[in-house]
Amino acid sequence: MTLAEESAQLLTALNHADNRRQVISPTLDPERRSKLGQYMSPAPVATFMARLFDRLPEEVRLLDAGAGVGSLSAAFINEVCQNHPEVKSIDLTAFEVDPALCEQLIATLSDCEAECHASGIAFTCRVISEDYILHAAEPLLSEQAAPNQYNCAILNPPYAKINSNSTTRRALRGMGIETTNLYTAFVAVALLQLEEKGQLVAITPRSFCNGTYFEPFRRLMFERASLKHVHVYDSRKHAFKDDDVLQENIIYRLVTGEPQAESITLSSSHSPADLTPTSREISFNEVVVPNDKHCYIRLAVSEEDGTLALRVRALPQSLADLGIKVSTGRVVDFRAREHLRKDPEPGTVPLIYPSHFDAGYISWPNLGGKKANALADNEDTEKLMVPKGIYVLTKRFSSKEEKRRLVAVIYDPERIDADKVGFENHLNYFHIGGKGLSGDLARGLAMFLNSTAVDQYFRQFSGHTQVNATDLRGLHYPTLEQLEKVGRRMGGELPSQEEIDEIVEALLV
Repeated sequence: MTLAEESAQLLTALNHADNRRQVISPTLDPERRSKLGQYMSPAPVATFMARLFDRLPEEVRLLDAGAGVGSLSAAFINEVCQNHPEVKSIDLTAFEVDPALCEQLIATLSDCEAECHASGIAFTCRVISEDYILHAAEPLLSEQAAPNQYNCAILNPPYAKINSNSTTRRALRGMGIETTNLYTAFVAVALLQLEEKGQLVAITPRSFCNGTYFEPFRRLMFERASLKHVHVYDSRKHAFKDDDVLQENIIYRLVTGEPQAESITLSSSHSPADLTPTSREISFNEVVVPNDKHCYIRLAVSEEDGTLALRVRALPQSLADLGIKVSTGRVVDFRAREHLRKDPEPGTVPLIYPSHFDAGYISWPNLGGKKANALADNEDTEKLMVPKGIYVLTKRFSSKEEKRRLVAVIYDPERIDADKVGFENHLNYFHIGGKGLSGDLARGLAMFLNSTAVDQYFRQFSGHTQVNATDLRGLHYPTLEQLEKVGRRMGGELPSQEEIDEIVEALLV
């Protein structure tokens, strides 16, 4: 057999798996796919993931949980057959709960067996069409549930929230895992099932890198494993473009039972089709800053990003140092529906939504808009309001199309004549002891938050469209005097982006 014929034969399983993915994806019920959180790995993604594995043991015991049509398994086996002569046997366990995919998965694994046979590698496999988490939670009732069963795992887990009262959530708690999404649950369970020095490569949303909900998962991950490599796709649209997925996804490699190395590899590419990713070694302390009580994962992809991170973190103050607090808006509109009013009327107070943001200030009311403009002022709503004052507001959720993650404006009572105001729950508001800020401080804080530098820094640890109050508390800020000086340069509307960036740049020494 010629080298070209051998290479073609070795690509069979991977190509067939990708063909099956492309054929079957459009035929699956979209509602069911959404419920199961199914997003199947394209061949370029699968190939990249398979190549991240370091030297492998002679006897590979591979886990592919949420296997779909087997794209990741096929890519792993193709990589082993071509580039890992140390491997003598592969024992593969693939979990796939969707019967519509199992038939295709079995066909892919048949191709994998033929590929291994051609390369002189012993191959065994099993497909388990059960819920991976519930199966793993059965203590010692089956070999598959036993700890340390695997030495390799390759995962594209489902993306879906876990109900707090569900059987899945209770099963995870029984294993000591506290998390809110299936993708982090799959990774956590797999880490518990890997033997020491076992390797796990996964592609997941980047959202676990920050936020309070994912903090227990981040702690478990770093307790169980060391982080070796992270790959970032610059475009959120391309990793799963066939499935119209817009999350920011990252690929990462973990090794269990090893102390964290002083540095990790951080690479990036525009999309899976980009065959020339950039790569650099960075200090782990730049990824997880020492003494960060929340264990945020910061990904400064380029040298420029790393320099920016150092400059922002060199700012001297925290919000607590400044005496400022940030809170989430108190008015949850669907819970206060009977108190909402379309237009202002006697006995109401202004109700502020993101739709009222306009050129750095609040433009209210927005008559004829979709949202309410007022909240009835009564005993039931009293605790939902804050007193008259100047507040800085940020959106808690930015749309996927918006260029900026951080968008800040000023609520100024000189523009809105009211003794009280309600801030809707999709907003964060900055205040001092529940009351407003001084005018100069508010304007300076808004300019700082609207700067390109702060937005870019924020994106290094926030991989989703949410802006949580906890994230804002974690930022570094200029001094009170510096913010007030900046604020005195802001007039009746927000300056241009170029002016804001020039002013804030001078604070980042």
